Amino acid sequence: MDKPRGQHQREVDQLVVVVVLLLWSSGVQAEVKQRSTEPDDVRLVGGANRCAGALEVKLEEWRPVCAFHDSWTLKEAGVFCEHLGCGSAVSIEKANILQTVAWSITPDCVLSTSPLKNCATRKHYSYQILKLTCSDLLVQTNIHASSMDRVFSAQQQGLQVSRGSSFTISCSIQPQYPGGSFQLTFTSSNTTYSCTQPAVSHSALFLFPAAEPAHQGNYSCVYHVYVFSHNFFSESHQLSVTVSEFVSLVGGPSRCAGTLELKHLGVWRPMDGSDWTIKAASVICEHLDCGSAVSVEWREDSTEKSVWKIQTDCIESGSAIKECLQLWLSSFSLYLTCSDSVRLLNGSSLCSGRLEVKSNQRWSSVCEADFDQQDAEVVCRELGCGPPLVLQGALYGEVEAPVWSKEFQCGGHESALLDCRSSGSARNSCSPGKAVGLTCSGRRGAAALMWFKLTLFFH
Repeated sequence: MDKPRGQHQREVDQLVVVVVLLLWSSGVQAEVKQRSTEPDDVRLVGGANRCAGALEVKLEEWRPVCAFHDSWTLKEAGVFCEHLGCGSAVSIEKANILQTVAWSITPDCVLSTSPLKNCATRKHYSYQILKLTCSDLLVQTNIHASSMDRVFSAQQQGLQVSRGSSFTISCSIQPQYPGGSFQLTFTSSNTTYSCTQPAVSHSALFLFPAAEPAHQGNYSCVYHVYVFSHNFFSESHQLSVTVSEFVSLVGGPSRCAGTLELKHLGVWRPMDGSDWTIKAASVICEHLDCGSAVSVEWREDSTEKSVWKIQTDCIESGSAIKECLQLWLSSFSLYLTCSDSVRLLNGSSLCSGRLEVKSNQRWSSVCEADFDQQDAEVVCRELGCGPPLVLQGALYGEVEAPVWSKEFQCGGHESALLDCRSSGSARNSCSPGKAVGLTCSGRRGAAALMWFKLTLFFH
């Protein structure tokens, strides 16, 4: 006695989970299996792949299936697709051919528990045969990430990339259908987003020119392809990307003050303290998302040691920090102090510009109605810029950041703006030209240093 078809299939097939496929007939996601051996009694021939073409059944010999029954539906076609390990049925059609000998199969038998080959009972001369298209099983999408000379796949540990370095994520899939697209999905603890590129030679590259903390999280590739107007997809494993900082201020009272250390070529070393200017230091402060540079000090050690030396004119010109480094021997290290919470932007010197205040990891502009002369004295003192000279809105550009929601009430003696008392302000926006612009008298001996806003470019 023949075994039920479901039992026969379980004994013959070696099943491995390969992909999550959108089943168009039910509209739900299902875990699908891929067989490692082909059935020896049913096949589809003459189509684009093994899961499309003219239906043939083998008893003593392979013959097509005649299509004279009018009751063939996707339900019956789906039984053949499942038997072939090809997912769900996408289409069924009756194809006209020259007269040939074909098997006659009744749809009711296909839906029964009988083995499929037992449903082919008679030979007929026919001018029409059945053609099926099954969804097929898309093989699993591959994901790889690379940075400099390192390449990682989802099966390895995730990629660790230095902040500011470029990295690339590539998506690919084994050729099965032409066209399609790759969707790169990013997920972190607080956000999810995705972007899509067309598949070119069954792959796509996603380039990140400069790694930032916001890029840290899990990435996956999803390949989408339309077959007979139905969307099928294959998703990769997840690959994690960690962004590590390569600039740090250590041993100080806050993360914005301390001895400057940099990680390059996998090694942390202090920075040589010679030839530094406040202008160059401001680049480091901005990179660390601190406020304006307040002071630069040389500190001498008892012996010479290996340090990183930076060409200050190199980073002042806008070059990437790592492009300006060289290995050096020195007994001097650099102690840098940046403001924790205030900065002046777009000014004509280091001690002038539009005022921004940082709170809860966000920089905000200040409306001039919420800021007075005593508040300005505190800011200029905090930045080491002497007494204030000019306090006026619209001197240094329009508001680009969110607006500070409190009115400062400084006594003028405080060492930092955020040490001042404040009261709630009803404002959540500033009228054009009303953001605080401030000019301080300047640092002693630094009158000739002209400030311009520097933007870091990482490669």
